Amino acid sequence: MNIEQKKVDDLNIELTLSIAKDDYSEKRKKKLNEHKRKSELKGFRKGMAPMSIIEKIYGQSCLVDAVNDIISESLNGFIKENSLNVIGEPLPSEDQKSTEWQNGSDFEFKFDIALAPKVDFSLSKDDSLPYYDIEISDVAVSEMKENMLKQYGSLEEGGAAKEEDFIIVDFEQGENKVEGTYVALRNVAEAVRPSFVGLKAGDSIDVNVNEAFTNEADRASMLKISKDELAGIDPVYKMTVKNVKTFVSAPLSQETFDKIFGEGNVKSEEEFDAKIRERLAAEYSQESDFRFAKDAKEYLVKKAGIALPEKFLKRWIYVANDGKFTMEEIEKEFAMFLEDYRWQMVRNYLMDKYSVKIEEADLMASAKGLAAYQFAMYGINNVPDDQLESYAKTILSQEKDGRRVLEQVEDSKTISAVKEAVTVDHKKVSVEDFRKL
Repeated sequence: MNIEQKKVDDLNIELTLSIAKDDYSEKRKKKLNEHKRKSELKGFRKGMAPMSIIEKIYGQSCLVDAVNDIISESLNGFIKENSLNVIGEPLPSEDQKSTEWQNGSDFEFKFDIALAPKVDFSLSKDDSLPYYDIEISDVAVSEMKENMLKQYGSLEEGGAAKEEDFIIVDFEQGENKVEGTYVALRNVAEAVRPSFVGLKAGDSIDVNVNEAFTNEADRASMLKISKDELAGIDPVYKMTVKNVKTFVSAPLSQETFDKIFGEGNVKSEEEFDAKIRERLAAEYSQESDFRFAKDAKEYLVKKAGIALPEKFLKRWIYVANDGKFTMEEIEKEFAMFLEDYRWQMVRNYLMDKYSVKIEEADLMASAKGLAAYQFAMYGINNVPDDQLESYAKTILSQEKDGRRVLEQVEDSKTISAVKEAVTVDHKKVSVEDFRKL
C-alpha cells in the first residue's frame, strides 16, 4: 500500500492511495470465511456451504469492504502520523475515476483533504471595543409602568364601545340566531370599524359579515359554523350588542404590587417606579451586552484573518448532510456558515488561550435564565426557583436545546475574558439612538 501526497495550496492536499492485491487479499479472505461460518444456505448445514458458492455470492461485496477498510485505516493513519488538523472528512477527489471491482486488480484512489488554518493572534489594551450604556428616561419608565398595569388589568363593563374594546353580540338572520359572540373591535375590518365604534348595550345594526370580518376562520367561529358553510350564507346579519367590555388597567394598589412583584416586595408607587428602573436597567444591560458581543465577534474574526478552503467546505457540507441540501441552497447560506465557522475557531482558540472552563453551574444558570424568559413571554413572572430549575434540567436534557445553551455559555465566558483583555470604550446613548445601531 502506497500513499502519495500532493500539496494543492496551503489549505488543501491531495492523497493518492495505491492498493495492490497483496494489500487486501487476506482481509477479503477473512470476510469470506466469516460469511461461510454464518451462512445458512438451502441444502447445506450452517457453515458448511462450499467456498465456491460463498465466493460467488459474497465475493464482490467482500472485495469492496476489504478495500474500503484499507482506505479508512490508511487515511486515518496518515492524518494521525502527520499530525494534520483537518476540516471535516477526506472526500473522494472530483476527478476520481469510477472503480471496476475485480478481484486480483490493483486500485488507485484520490482523496482531497482540507487543513484547518492556524489561529494565532494576541489582544491587549491597545485593542478597543465600544460598549453602549443605555440611559433610562422618564418616558421609558412611564411606558413600562403603563404596560405592566395593562398586563395585570381586567375586562369591565363599558359604555360606548371604543376601538380597543370588546362587544358581546347576538347575530340574527330570520329564525337563525347566534348568541353571545365576542367581537374585538381591533379585528373588525378598518373600513367597517367606524360603524362599530360608539355602540352601546341594546344597539342593533345590520352587518355584512364578509366585509366586517375578512378572516374566514374568525368569521366561521363567530357564526358558529364550519368554513365550508360560509360560501352558502347570506352575509347580512342583524347584530345586537348585549354588553360592552373595556379593558381597564390595574390600579396602583398593594394588591397589584403583590401580583407583579410578589407579596410585600413593593409598598408604594415610588418603590414601584424604582423596580421598573431596575428592570429597565437589566433589560438594557442585556441589550448592551448583546451588542458588545456582536461587535467583539466581528472585531476578533477580522483580527484573526482566517482563510478557509471554501470550495472543499461546500462539498463537505453537501456530503455530510447526505444531499439533504442542494448546492444552490448551500451557496445561499454559505456566507452565514463561514461567519459562524470562523467564530467557532476563534472562540476555541480564545477559550484555550484564556483557560475558559465551562462548569455545570454555568449551564444551569444559563438554562434557568432561558426558562425564566420563556415563562415571562406568557406573562408568568416570579416563578419559584425549584420550578425554574426543573424546567432548566429539561432544557439541558434535550440535545438541540442543550447544545444551544452550551454555545451561549461558551460565547458569554469567552467574551467576558476578552472584555478583561481589551479596552472597553463606554459610550452613553439614549435608547432611541441605540435602536438605530
